[in-house]
Amino acid sequence: MPAPLTAAPRRRFPSGIRLVDYTLTGWTALVMGFLYLPIIVLVAYSFNRSRLNIVLESFTFAWYQRVWENGPLLRAAQNSLLIATVSTVLSVLLGTGGAWLLHRYRYRGARSLQTLVAVPMVMPEILMGISLLILFATAGMGLGFTAVIIGHVTFSFPFVLVAVQARLKGLDPAMEEAALDLGATPLQAFMLVIVPCLRPAIVAGALMAFTLSWDELIVTFFTTNAASATLPIRVFGMAKVGLNPMLNALSAIFIVATAAFVLFSNYLKKLSR
Repeated sequence: MPAPLTAAPRRRFPSGIRLVDYTLTGWTALVMGFLYLPIIVLVAYSFNRSRLNIVLESFTFAWYQRVWENGPLLRAAQNSLLIATVSTVLSVLLGTGGAWLLHRYRYRGARSLQTLVAVPMVMPEILMGISLLILFATAGMGLGFTAVIIGHVTFSFPFVLVAVQARLKGLDPAMEEAALDLGATPLQAFMLVIVPCLRPAIVAGALMAFTLSWDELIVTFFTTNAASATLPIRVFGMAKVGLNPMLNALSAIFIVATAAFVLFSNYLKKLSR
């Protein structure tokens, strides 16, 4: 008769490994608490009736209502949306075209040009802001929407270029050759064959460019005027005056919107599988 089945003995870990496991778990909990506890407190205080925003008093939606009734804040948000949209479109065009030229053609100085394009990614923002301000003043160009958009495109399009270049390195060159053999022009081969293959990298670069432009403060500070003030500039000005519960409400709105966008993107990924 076969021997009766017995339960496998539980695996025992040495005490040293358990100590390391507990230590890493505790450290991870501390880091997560350090990152997310201020956000939780900020959202909680956005419902606080106290204007001083120091002691919790009672629950209210008044600060959210005041955000929607604040004309300068809404105009700043519209400016940010307009500037970020235009900057993203220009960054995608420049980044995609530049990545294709650097990938497709070989010419003297290509490496130096690629290094020069990547400089805005690592340059401190305050240096870029001051440099752009001096450039616009020397050229006799006034500050405003155009200056802000030029500044945002300057540091945004390299991120698109890097993302598209990474995608181009894994692209099969035979696809373009096949399109050309079938009678397509170089422009048609690029638009109908290459661009669809680059769509994930282009979308990723566009999202990065839009996020950087929407969130930019320092470069915008040196290139904007009163009419083109963006949301970060307006929030920075409000924060310098003192604690304002409307900023908590505005931050809570962006937190919820960001979380909803992430959940929706994950949902779309599951549908595409």
